[in-house]
Amino acid sequence: MKIKEFIIKLHLSNLISAAKLRKICTWMKENQAIPDIKKLEELAEIKESERSFFWKKFNSIELELAVDRNLYHSKAITIIDSAYPQCLLESYNPPNVLFYRGDLSLITNDRKLLGIVGARRNSTYSSVVLAKLLPAVVAAKIITVSGLAQGVDSLVHLQTFADCGKTIAVIGTGLDIFYPSQNRVLQQKIAREGLLLSEYGLGTGPRRFHFPARNRIIAGLVETLLVVEARHHSGSLISANLALQENRNVLAVPGPINSLLSVGTNELIKAGAKPVLDAQDIIEEFRNT
Repeated sequence: MKIKEFIIKLHLSNLISAAKLRKICTWMKENQAIPDIKKLEELAEIKESERSFFWKKFNSIELELAVDRNLYHSKAITIIDSAYPQCLLESYNPPNVLFYRGDLSLITNDRKLLGIVGARRNSTYSSVVLAKLLPAVVAAKIITVSGLAQGVDSLVHLQTFADCGKTIAVIGTGLDIFYPSQNRVLQQKIAREGLLLSEYGLGTGPRRFHFPARNRIIAGLVETLLVVEARHHSGSLISANLALQENRNVLAVPGPINSLLSVGTNELIKAGAKPVLDAQDIIEEFRNT
């Protein structure tokens, strides 16, 4: 078994924590080898009472088939691969494995990536804002990144395609799951013409905790994050806080002070986020890269 397949197998097994798998990955990168049984048990901190269960599941036919299925129907990049983006590698809790469909070159280190997040139950204001901002952003060869959720996320991907740009979707399910279901066609288009990313194996459905985890990947991938319409204490503000923790640029579109959907963005601006009034406010964030 190759090192990459070994990492994917450990990742899909869910037998050890992400932190322990990262430690194992570091050891394998340094030694260019797969650890033997004793070393793996040591690195994974497997208790003697748990070893029988661990090896039974790790050597199971079901897990072998899951690895084969994921590598047949999608591709994968691991944290020790040279193509793994440096900015994500240096972020908090980087994913050990990313499954993908599409053009992986969209996340190479020389690309300009703009994350855009916002309300799932957006108003028409989001559509107007994105239609105004994205044509010039796309023309500047900036790639949009969002989460393919209902609302602003979907609008970002759709508007980017309408402007003949490139877009990346980071999702909180397996690559073969369409969530929300109405995004099936859009998700398939992104997989063909952009890049679809997930740290979850095929067949993994949506779970509440998957989406904050997904947001950390978006924040880690991009240089700048733009928030378009967000309620107070919304998921979009969580993404913005993650981006701030990763020392990313955080921008926000101001909105009417009597709109609940603009409370979050206006609060961000009040706290120091850069207000975006036109596309140049975004583009200038990338001029020194």
